[in-house]
Amino acid sequence: MKIVSWNVNGLRAVHRKGHWNDIFTLAPDVLCLQEIKAHEDQLPEEVLHVQGFHAFFNPSQTKRGYSGTALYSKRKPLDVSYGLPVAITEKHNLYTDGYGEANREGRVITAEFPEFFVVTVYTPNVKDDLSRLPLRHKHWDPAFLEHCVTLQNKKPVVFCGDLNVAHTPLDLARPKENEGHKGFTVEEREGVDNMIAEGFTDTLRMFFEGDGYYTWWSPWGGARARNVGWRLDYVFASEQLEEAVENAAIHPDVFGSDHCPVSVDLVL
Repeated sequence: MKIVSWNVNGLRAVHRKGHWNDIFTLAPDVLCLQEIKAHEDQLPEEVLHVQGFHAFFNPSQTKRGYSGTALYSKRKPLDVSYGLPVAITEKHNLYTDGYGEANREGRVITAEFPEFFVVTVYTPNVKDDLSRLPLRHKHWDPAFLEHCVTLQNKKPVVFCGDLNVAHTPLDLARPKENEGHKGFTVEEREGVDNMIAEGFTDTLRMFFEGDGYYTWWSPWGGARARNVGWRLDYVFASEQLEEAVENAAIHPDVFGSDHCPVSVDLVL
């Protein structure tokens, strides 16, 4: 079973550029998308209804053309939920900040299958001036992790998406220059440390060590061609699934976004 995750940076834009069908050359069984920037009534038929897939969309409820996630699955899930549970948002006071209400920005879809849960997530960006760092560090990251741990107490979990952080210095081309900046602060990296401490495995690191494995590149200065990038996109799996993880990969040869897809293959 292959799970593919991709920040499309605008689902309509990917389609308009002619790259929508490219993602299906990876043969996903479950396709998780982030930053779709569209409501269902704005999507072309080819994107809205993909033959052989059940499709689920969680667009931003705060404004159109912003954020949002989607999940396509060959198998119909047992259940699908959108956003983080109310009890968790209340516990972590995950309401509005200066930008809006993060849990109404279409950032999470959870699909339950017989063997496990699959969660797609688009983690809030802390902004260049780090003005959304308190929201992320004190509210969003703990709330999202509690959601995944709660699921994991029922059955194993695979969560994937754009976490908007390079976890270690190996996960970006220029760590020294970016220390303390958006995407590479101590607080953001701590969120990933906590995920690992709770029993979730960074699947790519099961197979690949070292640097150079990036999933996002600036559109300026030929960064992608020179592979001067960041690893912001991940697939994490519960430790119970480690033996089932056959392969993990990034796919820089799939274009259409400033991010490339990432994937994991599971033998269940």
